[in-house]
Amino acid sequence: MSDRTIIDGCALATMDAAGTEYERGHIVIEGNRIAAIGSGAAAAEDGATVIEGAGLLATPGLVNSHHHLYQWLTRGLAQEATLFEWLTELYPRWALIDDEMQDAAARAGLAALLLSGCTTSMDHHYVFPRGAGDLLGIEIGAAADLGIRFHPTRGSMDLGVSDGGLPPDSVTETTDEVLVATEAAIDRHHDASFDSMLRIAVAPCSPFSATEELMKEAAALARRKDVRLHTHLAETVDEEEFCLERFGARPTDYLDSLGWLGDDVWLAHCIHLSDADVARFGATGTGVAHCPTSNARLGAGIARVVDLTAAGVPVGLGVDGAASNEGGTLSSEPRAALHLARLRGGPAALTARDALRLATMGGARCLGRSAEIGSLEGGKLADIALWKMDGLEDAGIEDKVAALVLGTPRPAHHVVVNGRVVVEAGELKTADRSSIGAGLDKQARRLTEAFS
Repeated sequence: MSDRTIIDGCALATMDAAGTEYERGHIVIEGNRIAAIGSGAAAAEDGATVIEGAGLLATPGLVNSHHHLYQWLTRGLAQEATLFEWLTELYPRWALIDDEMQDAAARAGLAALLLSGCTTSMDHHYVFPRGAGDLLGIEIGAAADLGIRFHPTRGSMDLGVSDGGLPPDSVTETTDEVLVATEAAIDRHHDASFDSMLRIAVAPCSPFSATEELMKEAAALARRKDVRLHTHLAETVDEEEFCLERFGARPTDYLDSLGWLGDDVWLAHCIHLSDADVARFGATGTGVAHCPTSNARLGAGIARVVDLTAAGVPVGLGVDGAASNEGGTLSSEPRAALHLARLRGGPAALTARDALRLATMGGARCLGRSAEIGSLEGGKLADIALWKMDGLEDAGIEDKVAALVLGTPRPAHHVVVNGRVVVEAGELKTADRSSIGAGLDKQARRLTEAFS
């Protein structure tokens, strides 16, 4: 039995450095890697599996650079709140999450991502109620079952309201507890290999929920273990005021003083940045996970994506928590990013291809995996999304990339992760989506009843 799969007759947007595209081309997959890619029909091969690509557009699998899977349990709440108001309302609910709830939320969120063409996702999990079980391990198991490439972070909060932070003390841990648990998670789960399906990063939650000691020690731990660093930064004006009052510095300057900027770091949101901040990010190679839908939903502001990319900053796209982005799918984020960039900078600020690049190579750069994923090139891992482009909504359009980014948001038709087809003709092959939905509904109701 051949381990080669041929996707034949599709249009291709490779997202390689040259921006190579083919109106009609092919991809040859051998094992878990792309063996060849090019224009025209592929040579016939005995025993190879063939995916007919007529009417489809192939792109790299999308890369989700910021997420909170547990928040699938609390969608639709605090709909008119600012970030701090939203957090204050939801923290007490999140303090009640247990292992069954976490499993249901992770499976629902990851399934939705796969169906939206996402082949790699991070997750920033930072709520660990006492007695709730191994919540990080639970979501890692869900990702393995579903077949998505996964970059969870061991998040943390040690600055509760009694010490001047925002979260209630019931959802915080001690600094020592965080560091011990984080190192254990890295030792147990992190895989640094080229084709790794699982990598761990270190991620204190935010300047308003983590002490200066935790931020410093977390950075030291990450660098000692050679893993990446992540946190939220500069999301709102409230956060800037908090940092000025508590630390005497704006958010970027505060993180810089702790040694947190660098090419092993990517930060979520980064909306309220000065010119000096943008330049500093570019000089240090610090990445940014841009979350356009969540930012708009919370009224947080419009990130300076065009300025950041012009400065050489790696910028990816993130869904963010499903409680601040009830859609929870990545395929809608390039469109949102393009629209917000043009509201800020005019109609030429960001092109459709720029937006798609954020969702592919941009995310890969944030996660430190640009050599392995993010573009369709020979030798890279076979993480591929195929989009159906021959329906009524696309009839007559000349630019398929514009149709994908600017047109009606759509699910992926096929999704290949690590050479394995996990979505076929719009259906999830690795799990039953109706069972996942029923499980999420049951656990969300359990959480609501526990909170009542």
